[in-house]
This record gives sequence, C-alpha cells and structure tokens, in this order.
Amino acid sequence: MKKIYIVVLLLLSITVQSCWLYSFTGTNIQPDVKTIQIEYFPNNAVLVEPSLSQKFTTDLQDLFLRQTNLDLVKSGGDLQFEGEITGYTIRPMTATAEQTAAQNRLTITVNVRFFNNKLEEDNFEQTFSHYYDYDANVILSGSSLEDAFTEIIERITQDIFNASVAKW
Repeated sequence: MKKIYIVVLLLLSITVQSCWLYSFTGTNIQPDVKTIQIEYFPNNAVLVEPSLSQKFTTDLQDLFLRQTNLDLVKSGGDLQFEGEITGYTIRPMTATAEQTAAQNRLTITVNVRFFNNKLEEDNFEQTFSHYYDYDANVILSGSSLEDAFTEIIERITQDIFNASVAKW
C-alpha cells in the first residue's frame, strides 16, 4: 500500500511540475525574464493619423500585460520593443462599372526592433503590416476609423507577440 502512495505522489509531483513549464498563452519566455519595455511608436508615415501612435503603443503594451506575467517598465526591460509606424495608406481596391472605387483598403505598416537582453540571438528588426477593407462610400472617421484601427492593430500586435515570445 505504501508503494502505491509513493507512485501516486511521484506521478502527481511530475504532473504539477510540468504544468509550471507550460504557458496557456503559448509563450516561450525564459524563466529569468521578468520585465518588458515597450517604447512609444511614433507615426513616421507620409499620412499621419494623430491618434494612431498612442493607440498602437497602448494596445501592444496591453497585449503583453494580458498574455504574460511580465512587468511593464520604463527602462532596462529584459525584453525591449521600439520602432515606428512607417506606412498609413488608403488605396482603391475594386471598381464599379462606372470606373469608380467600390471598396478601399487602409493598410498600416509598423517597423519593430525587438531586443531580448537575456538571449540576444532572439533579437530582430522586422516590418509588420495588415489592412482593413471598407466600402468606398464610407468616410473613414469616428467609429468606422476605430473599427479599422481595432482590426489592424489587433492583428499586427498579435503578429509581433508571436514573433517575439511565442516563436511562431
């Protein structure tokens, strides 16, 4: 009977210990990484939407705070992100029979520099981009602009997360 208790205790111990190694968000962060620093991403695109830089930076910070146990710091982070918004373009995508645009596409491009101060081989500089298609009769402002930003920024920030800490 004592052997059964030992075996059960051993299996339980292994199971519990292995759960500590797995992250339900799919991250692959080293155990000694405790802090993250995300700098403000200025909008250096030819077309500048005033609220885009702040929204992008805040949404990127929020994603990492929600999906990791890292503490956000202003300097000296174990993981560091910096970069700039390099593209904000609106282009016609499809035409009507009258040769006018039926649909437009807003594309946002962000250049990101990632530094892992604990594992420098993970460092990268990469461009991330995503788009939002909308009816040409819609004026992209107010709630329609917010919808576009939400979709584009969610996709770009998730791609940045995946490239940096999820290693996808």
